[in-house]
Amino acid sequence: PQYGLVFDAGSTHTALYIYQWPADKENGTGIVSQVEACTVSGPGISSYADDPAGAGASLKPCLDKAMKIIPAEQQRETPTYLGATAGMRLLREQNSTKAEQVFAEVAKAIGEYPVDFRGAQILTGKEEGSFGWITINYLLETLVKFSFAEKWEHPWDAEVLGALDLGGASTQITFQPGVTIEDKNTSVFFRLYGTNYSLYTHSYLCYGQTQALKMLLAALHQNSSTPQQISHPCYPKGYQENITTANLYDSPCVHAPSVPSPAQVLTVTGTGDPTACSTVIRKLFNFTCGANRTCGFNGVYQPPVQGQFFAFAGFYYTFHFLNLTSKQSLSDVNSTIQTFCRKDWKELVATFPQQERYLHTYCSMAIYILTLLLDGYKFNEHMWNSIHFSRQAANTDIGWTLGFMLNFTNMIPAEALEHIKGHQPSLWAGAVSFIVLAMV
Repeated sequence: PQYGLVFDAGSTHTALYIYQWPADKENGTGIVSQVEACTVSGPGISSYADDPAGAGASLKPCLDKAMKIIPAEQQRETPTYLGATAGMRLLREQNSTKAEQVFAEVAKAIGEYPVDFRGAQILTGKEEGSFGWITINYLLETLVKFSFAEKWEHPWDAEVLGALDLGGASTQITFQPGVTIEDKNTSVFFRLYGTNYSLYTHSYLCYGQTQALKMLLAALHQNSSTPQQISHPCYPKGYQENITTANLYDSPCVHAPSVPSPAQVLTVTGTGDPTACSTVIRKLFNFTCGANRTCGFNGVYQPPVQGQFFAFAGFYYTFHFLNLTSKQSLSDVNSTIQTFCRKDWKELVATFPQQERYLHTYCSMAIYILTLLLDGYKFNEHMWNSIHFSRQAANTDIGWTLGFMLNFTNMIPAEALEHIKGHQPSLWAGAVSFIVLAMV
């Protein structure tokens, strides 16, 4: 088999995916499988803005692991990529010099290993969305299928699937709409295996989980009657934490009030009120669309959603925690979330002692996801069952990394391979033998 490595450098953490495929004669096309996913310890590389060398060093344990898996004689021809997403997009906006320094250190660290390193880059939102779409459809064989005749063929009856991705700093929606895409900024075109795909895709920067929760906290702080006390309806009753204004306003997604005192300590107290939580979360979005225009939110054009969708990453993790990934109806999902949001902090800690680090955020994340899907992306009760919350397909993690590698190694050719006219030698030999026997 041949191997490929892709680092997914997200806003909150980095992971290394190790893929393998048979060394096939057909344009390098093979059935790609995931051998290993290694999570890099520590935060995302964008958090190393003031310690770029630390970003490079953090990748080494996972690279060491990859070198144990890939045979030594194949390492030098193993294509290796690093793609960074919205965390680095935000850092580049804040300080492009620091972003370049982080990339230089990351490239230097990977360059110390005997692999075919093809560079580190920041993916655009469009690329992140469309590569996630390719991953899902490749894994579920809607783009190309290895037939019984041992040929790669386009499955004519397969309906392509939409992709819903929720990261720490951005969220993406990608699907094949039933109408012409009116805004060219939201369209992407692929020709894969002799078939044309015209996709709608858009990435909303700042609307990933971490940044959305930060925007929410900042909005609550700015509307608080007592500046150093924040009453948080999405946090459980009985939960309390301290946060500095410096930490709250450290992102381009969060607009600071005129003069925040950086050292000021704010006390955040949970009130466990799901109705009030839903109200404040809705205020993070602008759901109004211009005249004669269909849109998602914040005035961004979006055709009506159609077909089946896979919702992965943050969508999956929050709903998996709440046991909501088994095709429950929208009313069951709503009642489960409402019940969870009303539980007090002591009860939650007693029930989920292993999950304490993120436990206080699950209510706000669940209500945020519902608001994003229903009011933002315009799914409704009728369409709800077309969303599949999933982490993997065909034993492979769903995300942009596989689609990225398939694209950059040209593993899904643009054109279908020409079928050879005529028969295999074995068929001729069989036919001749049959004629000879018949004559005898």
